[in-house]
Amino acid sequence: MFFKNAIGWSLAGRKAAALALAGLLLVCAQGARALTAETARAMAIGETEARIEALNRAVAQADAPTRRLIEALAGGAVKVTEDAVFMLDGARAIDPVTGQPVALPEAAEDVINNNWMRASLEAALAVLQLASADEAGRLQAAAALLKEPDESRLPLLEQALAREQSQVVRERLELARAATLLASADAGRRLQAARALEASRSPDVKLLLNEQLSQESDAQVKAAVQAAIARIDATLALGENLGVLFTGVSLGSILLLAALGLAITYGLMGVINMAHGELIMVGAYATYVVQGLFQRYLPEGAFGWYLVAAVPVAFLASALAGAILERAVIRYLYGRPLESLLATWGISLILIQTVRTVFGAQNVGLENPGWMSGGWQVLPNLTLPYNRLVIIGFAAAVLVAVAWLIGRTRLGLFVRGVTQNRPIASCMGVNTARIDTCAFALGSGIAGLAGCALSQVGNVGPDLGQSYIVDSFMTVVLGGVGQLAGAVYAALGLGLANKLLEGWTGAVLAKIAVLVFIIVFIQKRPQGIFALKGRSAEA
Repeated sequence: MFFKNAIGWSLAGRKAAALALAGLLLVCAQGARALTAETARAMAIGETEARIEALNRAVAQADAPTRRLIEALAGGAVKVTEDAVFMLDGARAIDPVTGQPVALPEAAEDVINNNWMRASLEAALAVLQLASADEAGRLQAAAALLKEPDESRLPLLEQALAREQSQVVRERLELARAATLLASADAGRRLQAARALEASRSPDVKLLLNEQLSQESDAQVKAAVQAAIARIDATLALGENLGVLFTGVSLGSILLLAALGLAITYGLMGVINMAHGELIMVGAYATYVVQGLFQRYLPEGAFGWYLVAAVPVAFLASALAGAILERAVIRYLYGRPLESLLATWGISLILIQTVRTVFGAQNVGLENPGWMSGGWQVLPNLTLPYNRLVIIGFAAAVLVAVAWLIGRTRLGLFVRGVTQNRPIASCMGVNTARIDTCAFALGSGIAGLAGCALSQVGNVGPDLGQSYIVDSFMTVVLGGVGQLAGAVYAALGLGLANKLLEGWTGAVLAKIAVLVFIIVFIQKRPQGIFALKGRSAEA
């Protein structure tokens, strides 16, 4: 890649490089020749200008040894003596012409490349990639030429466009060609290029246009460049705004996952469970254990499915911990909120210390499966990470499953009956003690699912749950105790409010502002966004 402002670039050097590249095009028409020892020496030994001329002539040969030598020169893996060149492959020395191992003389010295030579090597590699059979390689080469346009390369771009079949690569080459024409001495060409670059919507192209605007003398071209910059700015602003909305929805989905279990244990059962965050942590560590088992005992190709296997394991691990907690402690504290708060807070400390003893105090590392790595590029400055998209979909699936379970199943009917009127439910033959355990285990298991999801977007450590317990309670109380729909609205609202305010006030002040809003809202509407209706609202 050409670094325009690099030290060592002189006007005379640029002209020499342009003339050399023009010579290169003439050589291209004569056909390809194999790399020779003389050519290798000319590329590695001598003055920079002569080396670049030899490099440009060698690029026209486009054979495998030439490419390997250029890559080695660019990577600093070449040594020379007065009359020979050696490529390095680890501890071995290789003849660049034959590709055979050779003895490396003690007098061999490293090849020194200045900025001009390094830029020429990168450009040579980009030119070679334009003829690659790999579409990704050609696209990368076109992107490199787009960032550092040079009018002397225009014939090469024209040739590449003439033979290119991929529409994606053609579009990038067209942009590279327009960026190249932007530096033309012909005002008409510059005007055509400015209008073509409007469609790029790329920050890199904006930099080129700003540079051209600072030195443009033609009024019509200057107006076209300004219009192109304005259009690109509008697209970049749209990308930034959509990015903020996406991060808000992503944070809201995480808050929803963390709060759904609490919506059952606190919203429906009235238990202030301060160990809810630690149940999230249990789910995250269960995911870590499953990852370790896949890495140790299963083939490497199966690793991508470890997260699918970890979902039920995380649910069952946290549900079991919740069931034990309910049967051992919580069952004796129903109707006594202060005692349940203190007891579950103590249990949270026990769980944290247990994890520190078993797994250590440091954070543990979890890897995203291959299908959750990378992202979907919607706009040039907006990429939606796949792991965040998967978590949003996962949160929606868990919400639908919980709503169906509570509203459409026999267990859900019993849970609602017991929480609304325990004596009547008991008189009708419902085993209230068993329902209490099942409901608490369900809420705890959902917390484990939240931990499984959180393990893919952040650090997993003993203090993981402490980061979400307060936000979980705020979400449930703001949405309305016992209301799943309220939890959804509250989670998304808090996530979007946090991210929108962060852009104006910073993360700390945004958090404070949201907390103040919740306090004021609860003062005015204690029942939350959605209030219970019917006789149970007065209980």
